[in-house]
Amino acid sequence: MSYELTAILMFTGMMGLLLTGQRVFGAIGFIAVVFALLLWGTGGSEIAFSAAMKLMKWYALLTLPLFIYMGYMLSESGIADDLYKMFHVWFGPVRGGLAIGTIALMVVISAMNGLSVAGMAIGATIALPELLRRGYDKIMVTGVIQAGSSLGILVPPSVVLVLYAMIARQPVGQLWLAGVFPGLLMAGLFILYIAVRCWLQPNLGPVLPAEERRIPMSEKIKLLSAGILPFMIFFLMTGLFVMGVTSLVESSAIGAVSATAAAAIRGRLTFKVIHDTVRKTLSVSCMFMWIILAALCFGAVFDGLGAVRAIEGFFLDQLGLSPWEVLILMQLSYLIMGMFLDDTAMLVIVAPLYVPLVKLLGFDLIWYGVLYTITCQIAYMTPPFGYNLFLMRAMAPPEIGLGDIYRSIVPFVAVMVFALIIVMAFPQIALWLPQHVYSR
Repeated sequence: MSYELTAILMFTGMMGLLLTGQRVFGAIGFIAVVFALLLWGTGGSEIAFSAAMKLMKWYALLTLPLFIYMGYMLSESGIADDLYKMFHVWFGPVRGGLAIGTIALMVVISAMNGLSVAGMAIGATIALPELLRRGYDKIMVTGVIQAGSSLGILVPPSVVLVLYAMIARQPVGQLWLAGVFPGLLMAGLFILYIAVRCWLQPNLGPVLPAEERRIPMSEKIKLLSAGILPFMIFFLMTGLFVMGVTSLVESSAIGAVSATAAAAIRGRLTFKVIHDTVRKTLSVSCMFMWIILAALCFGAVFDGLGAVRAIEGFFLDQLGLSPWEVLILMQLSYLIMGMFLDDTAMLVIVAPLYVPLVKLLGFDLIWYGVLYTITCQIAYMTPPFGYNLFLMRAMAPPEIGLGDIYRSIVPFVAVMVFALIIVMAFPQIALWLPQHVYSR
């Protein structure tokens, strides 16, 4: 049997197992081990063992549970609720101001968490009821919550970028820095869209009533204190790392300790908060570690087949495509797969193929990691799978139906596709900051 046919069988076997509803890591790891044994006999078992040892010795992996812990501690202790009150008062007098403030809140939550789940939970339970009560259009604000929560997988400390770093074998620190400006660009485009839309159609995002806008400046300044602790945590975690004072792992430890201290300062460090935070951290961390282990096994077997070189020859020599045309096709395939798979499944399925191919085509793997993550954001919001669509359906009030949720994401998906095109056309948006920091 040719290596090309073997590679095709690996992918079809893996997709078949995934369609049966098996766990992602179980399906991928099983296919990797079975084909390793079939190809190389009992010696093929060493591939899985080597992948496990590589994972256990990966020092940067320590950042994963620490950042997840930090995000859940801030979420469970209610510090995010205080932030929304601050944005509510300061942005309320502007047309669409509460929706704009919600996007700003999501950026801060993303910088404290690294997962879209926390942003969605906070937005749907805190911001959405308030926006609806204030007379905001339900379709627009539903899209605002979904789009804002998707920023959690791009703005550092992104857990998805950690997963990509482990599989693509790239520095986590550089990937996080690469996600800063694209994340802020996308947040800025969201805010611009909301501001223009509400300026043209004031009924979609009315300003706060006059009596609620008469808040003394001293009270407004006092409300700013709600943002002091989160911004201090972000500075201690990210600022010290960018300045070269701490390493990446040390920054994650500082973030975890600072979040715990912040909860204690606010008097919210209860047993329930600690229990829920540790339980959720353990659950998410173990899930990602199993996925990384399975992906490393699958990638090692796939590399051993030499299939990447064969695919490169097929695209460039037989079809005569340019490297940029191949890259665009890869992004389109992500958009199609994102309608049916979540981000981790997409990455684990195609990383063994796409990452080496991107390197052979001469593109930067750090930049490509940002492109992949933006594509994941789009996949989070596109049916029929649409991870954020499912979360919103579960958390939304009864007056918001599934049809409203689907209609709400159309303009925001268009904005995200526009942002993806900008980052593809101007790679330095993603690459300037990591190059500047690491050149020192």
